Amino acid sequence: MTEILDVLITLFALPVLGMSLYLAMLAWMARRSGGPPETAEAQTVPFDIVVPAHNEALGIAGTVQSLLELDYPRELFRVLVVADNCEDATAEKAREAGAEVLVRKDTEKRGKGYALELAFGKSAKKGFAKAVVVVDADTFVSKNLLRVFAAKMAEGAGAMQAHYGVLNPMASWRTRLMTLALALFNDLRSLGRERLGLSTGLKGNGMCFTHALLRTVPHQAYSVVEDLEYGIRLGEAGYRVHYAEEAVVKGEMVSSEKASRSQRRRWEGGRLQMARRYARPLLRRALAERSMMLFDLGFDLLIPPLTYLVVAAFGLTLFTLFGSLVDQGLLLLSTPTMLVADVALLVYVLRGWRLSGVGARGLLDLMWAPVFVVWKLRLLLSRADHPKNAWVRTAREGESRIEPGP
Repeated sequence: MTEILDVLITLFALPVLGMSLYLAMLAWMARRSGGPPETAEAQTVPFDIVVPAHNEALGIAGTVQSLLELDYPRELFRVLVVADNCEDATAEKAREAGAEVLVRKDTEKRGKGYALELAFGKSAKKGFAKAVVVVDADTFVSKNLLRVFAAKMAEGAGAMQAHYGVLNPMASWRTRLMTLALALFNDLRSLGRERLGLSTGLKGNGMCFTHALLRTVPHQAYSVVEDLEYGIRLGEAGYRVHYAEEAVVKGEMVSSEKASRSQRRRWEGGRLQMARRYARPLLRRALAERSMMLFDLGFDLLIPPLTYLVVAAFGLTLFTLFGSLVDQGLLLLSTPTMLVADVALLVYVLRGWRLSGVGARGLLDLMWAPVFVVWKLRLLLSRADHPKNAWVRTAREGESRIEPGP
């Protein structure tokens, strides 16, 4: 019976082992590169910066101000705010702050994807910009944002993703854990993929696309995770997303349980939909074409949120220990399998912690992990509380207190 238990645990552990080793590999490869040189010739690229907004009257002026203060020739970029189905003074506040405003009213086609489609079409028709940049309405950006994108474009990049971080990491233990989570998901994985020549994927905030690329692969992504959807479509068309690690966009993360619940359900629910739709076709095509980029895109969709992966690893480790106690000796298959998986996950988390910059306090906040796990499991079993095909605006905190970042 012990031998059968050993084999069963090992079989269940193999997917956990594979995912853990994959994450540890990305952690090992995650190194800062310094980025391409920012030549004077590169700083002649005209940009349209698109800010999709829905009921963002309280914070939109600060975001526009942050964008207008970019270290880039002012005559070479415009700030376009899409006031999409707004019920407040978003359009007026954005216009007063110095942005050009597109007002969109459509009760049927609602959501960020439709707002971006409108803005990209207007930008292309105007003929001013060579590329478009997407920045969320609650975001402040590093002053080198456009210089980094221009330098990447000079090296041939058509789709780019900036480093997406947290504006208020020390607001609560919840925002510090979110800072660590984004460092793992947005920064560590992107750094590793960039070194491997893979697509770093799109994160929704701090994205840049050339109009030449948009003509080839139109931005027709309307799901709740339109960034993930379009990143996959780019990969299917043979284009990878380059990581512009030197450019930084910082968005406000919520600290309340209610807002976190809505935000997390939206992200994870949308990602699950994309996994069901794209994972198997991507893997089949990757094997047929021997494409590492497509394989990475497909395999990444199969990896559950870190919380669930850790719960699975912890549970299997407990079963292994139980079997060892019953047999009064080590289980020869499952014990080394789970040991390697646990160490790989530890390497991944510690590397992300180093990149996150939350310091010792953030490390201590990992003690909240059991509470977070229970909360996530309850969230998994509960029903969604927002309508489909609509803007789902996460409540902002302290919008009037936010100051522009460096």
